[in-house]
Amino acid sequence: MIKKWLFTQIDNSALIIFRIIFGFLIAAEAIGSIFTGWINRTLIEPNFTFNFLGFDFLQPLPGNGMYYYYLVMGIIGICVMIGYKYRWSMSLFTILWAGVYFMQKTSYNNHYYLLLLLCFIMCFLPAADYLSWDAKKSQKTKIAMPRWCSLIIILQLWIVYTYASVAKFYPDWLDFTVAKNLMAAKASYPVIGTILQQHWSHVTIAYTGILFDLLIIPLLLWKRTRIYAFGISIFFHLFNSIVLQIGIFPYLSLSFSLFFFSAEKIHSLFLKRKPFYNQQELIVPSYQKAITVVISVWLIIQVGLPLRHWVIPGDVLWTEEGHRLSWRMMLRSRAGFTDFYIVDKNDPEAKRKHVDKKQYLSKKQHRTVSSKPDAIWQFAQYLKKEYASEGKDIAVFVKSRVSINGRKYKTFIDPEVDLASVPWNYFKTNPWILKYSSIDSTEKK
Repeated sequence: MIKKWLFTQIDNSALIIFRIIFGFLIAAEAIGSIFTGWINRTLIEPNFTFNFLGFDFLQPLPGNGMYYYYLVMGIIGICVMIGYKYRWSMSLFTILWAGVYFMQKTSYNNHYYLLLLLCFIMCFLPAADYLSWDAKKSQKTKIAMPRWCSLIIILQLWIVYTYASVAKFYPDWLDFTVAKNLMAAKASYPVIGTILQQHWSHVTIAYTGILFDLLIIPLLLWKRTRIYAFGISIFFHLFNSIVLQIGIFPYLSLSFSLFFFSAEKIHSLFLKRKPFYNQQELIVPSYQKAITVVISVWLIIQVGLPLRHWVIPGDVLWTEEGHRLSWRMMLRSRAGFTDFYIVDKNDPEAKRKHVDKKQYLSKKQHRTVSSKPDAIWQFAQYLKKEYASEGKDIAVFVKSRVSINGRKYKTFIDPEVDLASVPWNYFKTNPWILKYSSIDSTEKK
């Protein structure tokens, strides 16, 4: 049964068109990052980047190196789009994107993580078997693919959307606090700015967010509701593009619809000259067990990884431990005041000396260090190394107060712990992040 489900051949029109759109969008993402100033703000202006823990060796290229880095990614994206040396192009883009993804988290975005996963998946899909440079050069075109090529993308999306919906079932989302806070920053938008400040808009945004994420995949899979779901999806993603301004991702999300419509429909709309495959042959490769195991392990990881915060003490909304890679999208606003103090360990009479963060951090990094525990710890480690290069051994103490979704500010970090001397706990809580029994809505200002 599993073999039949995974290895029955289906028409590959959806994957071919998706490759073209995907290549165009990743090229646009790379080139757009150059002209919008994102690279300068995130990778060139700072003295260093807050990389993912364990990836300290990843730092931006010197000078204008990151501009060239992204230009290369843009060119490779075009190669993916036209199917030029597709496997090599897709693999190289994945490596380069992974490099910049793990290099910095000041501009962390769940969509960047999704793009990384999709890039990895696309490396293994036969997406250049038709309408590509490779197929034309080799004169070997294929009009079919195994069903698992479509299923892996659908299942990945289902996981993402389901977790995104479930995460919204908490008080601040359900009482519209999050929607209100998000839309407050959009008040200056022409025409729609005033509308977005209305209570009914906040109610609509909150419940549409839950219902769309929870139901869109099943509704697209069901033939009787597919066209209506697609119409809703167009409105939803265009709204996100205009209001939230999140780059290519609304359009990438819309392109996933290719895998939900019938193969006949996609073929007739986009590739009429291509022979249509409808034989549904079952072709089981000799390495089918390896494919089945890899897909199973991949899906288990994707289902399990977002659950890890449940085994870490404390509310993830407050501690942030287990927040990343968990599809907890736009769930909260964090604000904080964090001051760093150093003490020379070799001077018994030394007093705590305040650190001027402006000497080390960009404005964007300053906001991150104000409320994110891993960035706070990393900056303490950075200060330790900086002073060590001067022959000094220092302790680093932190006074930090943080507010979540407009609640009263609370002490976030134990001020008596030397953060320069404690390790980061990867798989359990860090005890110097203070925990509270509750952070319910009654504490709001």
